[in-house]
Amino acid sequence: MTGQTDTLYIGGGTPSVLPLMFFRDFLHVLEDCGKGGPFREFTMEVNPDDIVEKGEPYVEGLLELGVNRISMGVQSFDDGILRWMNRRHDASAARKAYSILENAGVENISIDLIFGLPQMSPEKWETTLKSALEISARGTLPAHISSYQLSVEPGSALARMAGEGKWSEASDEVCQRQYAMLCEALKSAGYNHYEISNFALPGYEAMHNSSYWNHFPYVGLGPGAHSFSIEDGKYIRSWNEPDLKAYLKGEGPVRGSEVLDQEQIAMERIMLGLRTSAGIDESYLLENGAADAVSAAIRNGLLVRLPDGHVRIPEDRFFISDSIISEIV
Repeated sequence: MTGQTDTLYIGGGTPSVLPLMFFRDFLHVLEDCGKGGPFREFTMEVNPDDIVEKGEPYVEGLLELGVNRISMGVQSFDDGILRWMNRRHDASAARKAYSILENAGVENISIDLIFGLPQMSPEKWETTLKSALEISARGTLPAHISSYQLSVEPGSALARMAGEGKWSEASDEVCQRQYAMLCEALKSAGYNHYEISNFALPGYEAMHNSSYWNHFPYVGLGPGAHSFSIEDGKYIRSWNEPDLKAYLKGEGPVRGSEVLDQEQIAMERIMLGLRTSAGIDESYLLENGAADAVSAAIRNGLLVRLPDGHVRIPEDRFFISDSIISEIV
């Protein structure tokens, strides 16, 4: 939840499994704390199978509570890949869920896709992109599409399979090719590639996520959630320990925090700013980054100047943004 842009985002798992009463109670608590709506943007994450199961009345109930944006985890339109990912839904359910959202009156729908799978051929990825753009039975485009590269977390089932030689990650070349296909398909469809992993039709850029990238204060609720505040000129990051029982009982040191120093603040602003199409002020970058590296990046086309005095990473270099940023900060 952010104060600057007046947004609320309920996600971080599968909130759509919960009944409407839970969200009513939650919003009442926010009101009692003086943090109630109406919110300019109120996003709810949903899984397709939950929407199919609960139907339009559930979605209409969310709208009545003030939800005005839905983010749905589609991930893929290939049933084999969805089964491999242990998703509960198939491609047909994703399309049905999308229709339910539309019929209930949701106008701002974002869908998530995943790339970077070694078993996903160019043809399969092209089909998924085409299916994403044609998911609406009404023939309208999703307002927003987020697409993330598959990552292997330590201790995960994928990590164990990779360690046992039962699965191999996609090569950088495969991932880069799939990302390029993604960028080209969505650009041709009229989307604004406003952040490395996010694409929006004009006017549908996510307010809540943009507040993170612009270093606005936010409050995170729940186990493992992070918050960011500015108090008396100090930039403070705090977090909840990922221990559900301790969090519910309110026992023990369930929170930690740190005051960011000027070097940390500058590094984060640079890293976050260069993830976006808006970029970051060139003078700030020269003052707080490695000036020689910045100048070299501009000469080599890894950074381009914008009319407003900002510099950004061009879209065709977004895929290698981590290496570009690491040279600068």
